[in-house]
Amino acid sequence: MKSVKKYSFAFVGILSLFSIIMETSCTNKSKDEKPITLVMAEVNPEDSITGQFSTAFKKKAEELSDGKIKIDLQYNGILGDESQIMKLIVSPDSSIHLARVSASLASYGGKKSKLITIPYTFSSTEHFWKFASSPIAKEILDEPYENGLGVKGICYGEEGFRNFFAKTPIYSIDDMKGMKLRVSNAKTMKDLVKALGAEPVQVNFTDLYAKLLIGETNGAEQPIANYYSNAFHKVAPYMIMDGHNLGAVQILINAVAWDSLSENQKNILTEAGQYATEECKKIAKKAEQTVIDKLVEEGGTVIEVEDKTPWQKACKDVISESSKDFPELYQKILNLK
Repeated sequence: MKSVKKYSFAFVGILSLFSIIMETSCTNKSKDEKPITLVMAEVNPEDSITGQFSTAFKKKAEELSDGKIKIDLQYNGILGDESQIMKLIVSPDSSIHLARVSASLASYGGKKSKLITIPYTFSSTEHFWKFASSPIAKEILDEPYENGLGVKGICYGEEGFRNFFAKTPIYSIDDMKGMKLRVSNAKTMKDLVKALGAEPVQVNFTDLYAKLLIGETNGAEQPIANYYSNAFHKVAPYMIMDGHNLGAVQILINAVAWDSLSENQKNILTEAGQYATEECKKIAKKAEQTVIDKLVEEGGTVIEVEDKTPWQKACKDVISESSKDFPELYQKILNLK
């Protein structure tokens, strides 16, 4: 065991030294390059976990490039909701170059990324971070670029486990039957909601608050920090901590924009992504309990799930169906815990 510890320490030291060398090298090379501006979309507020994740990426890229790479980061869905952003960013002439989006690109042809959103894949946030730093993560991030889908993944982040929330209490699966719940466009999420007896509905994220307010939608699902930062608890005050999957996110770049960059600029964005990932890990860890306390203070109700077995059994067919194309790769992800 002692030799393993020494090896791990040495390896971390090598990584740190490499990071310093890379940062110095990037800064020096950037002095000879023309300034560029990359437009980046973030649908959540600046103070949300993903907002801070995106901000960390922006600041580090600008710092490493000595200001030669400027990230024009737009928060609060100003550039559209996620589906609108994805339709733009996959186009060769997209006016959006970077975006922070959900980790699954299954709806856009990124088949392997579907594995990340399968219900109950990650047993803990520690399990996810082992995945995020593994070769498997890079394989999935690179898939859309290698398959000519118009985008390339740069890095992963997370915003906590995703939970259902509603205008009326949810104490068990039975309480979800017949509910109209807003979910993302991912097939896995639609199938999950159906397996739980509810009806998945498509609502633009930017319209969700209003739809909840007038009762056109009974509820939705979000990580708890995002639920709070968007004030959804004001109109749908009941959240059940079912933790059906982890709110994995990623920063991706338009393929044409990526191809237009020099190797130095690509290295800078890669390094900025690694930095943002580490920052996200710290931010997300602190956020959840703080948010729970605030929700309770403001009249929200957080309902714990003591036994998730009934939930897992209800969606076992979804898990099997969603992982059937890459069973070995999925098992590798499970084995990382």
